[in-house]
Amino acid sequence: MHKLVVAVALTAAFVGTAHAGKTLDTIKQKGQIVCGVNPSLPGFSAADSQGNWTGLDVDICKALAAAVLSDATKIKWTPLNASQRFTALQSGEIDVLSRNTTWTLTRDASLGLFFTGVTYYDGQGFMVTKKSKMTSAKQLKGATVCVQSGTTTEKNLSDYSKAAGLNMKPVVFETQEATNKAYFSGRCQAYTTDASGLASVRNKEANNPEDHVILPELISKEPLGPSVRRGDDEWFSIVKWVVFALIEAEEYGITQANVDQMKSSTDPVVQRILGTSEDTGKLLGLDKDWAYRAIKAVGNYGEIFERNVGPKSALKLPRGANNLWSKGGFMYAPPIR
Repeated sequence: MHKLVVAVALTAAFVGTAHAGKTLDTIKQKGQIVCGVNPSLPGFSAADSQGNWTGLDVDICKALAAAVLSDATKIKWTPLNASQRFTALQSGEIDVLSRNTTWTLTRDASLGLFFTGVTYYDGQGFMVTKKSKMTSAKQLKGATVCVQSGTTTEKNLSDYSKAAGLNMKPVVFETQEATNKAYFSGRCQAYTTDASGLASVRNKEANNPEDHVILPELISKEPLGPSVRRGDDEWFSIVKWVVFALIEAEEYGITQANVDQMKSSTDPVVQRILGTSEDTGKLLGLDKDWAYRAIKAVGNYGEIFERNVGPKSALKLPRGANNLWSKGGFMYAPPIR
């Protein structure tokens, strides 16, 4: 009986207000979140001539800033290439890496970081010129393929080429810019990276995007999402649950436009998400309006997708696997309760 009393007391203690955690303390002291992003991948992260950043990965950081600092603009953007990104996170130069980065066992287990969830389900593909008349990756036997180093792409290419007996010849470059330039100048017969990245590069860099075709095969699984440094469980929880809140908001019809109106909803789930009933924020070291502010700043996950990469955007990517689980996709968030 005494053990039961102790257990109940301990449970009650743990369900109180969470300690903020050192990363959150530092962010509040600085008054900004330092977010590592891709220097130039339109649709995911890119800056205009005035230095205004947009993209799916960018919106995740804006949602975080809104939830944590009550202001989606309180962000220091740190552009990082593929080889710089993990060092920047490990060293503390950035607070969160939101940069089209694939969640893999090696990265998760050996780089001193935690992935916080998936914000885009992708797969590696190939782009070729329309005039090549290629319709399948199986036609790339012996082909030269432009690929960036320091990415999962390079190993996937080698694995696929070997397994399919294609003997493809990688032409490796350190930066995305060099890889783009080489492909569009005709140095390689194909370009390989995540299919979403190919769509972004084609739209931005090609003189005529219609002259280039993304082949139908996807040769890998590329779950992309934000990551944080190990050693701060509180910050890990915050980043994770802000992403989940954006997905839950779409599921329950909460949008950037109606979020204020939805505050008067009688749906218990909506009330919990928007902080009008239970205060879930105290469990994260935040206030009760954390999710409301994130949704108000950037919209729900579906809105973020449509605005940046969806069929009506410049990239024209189908929702596909990134649809909600209830609509045939993979997007499924643990419940906010």
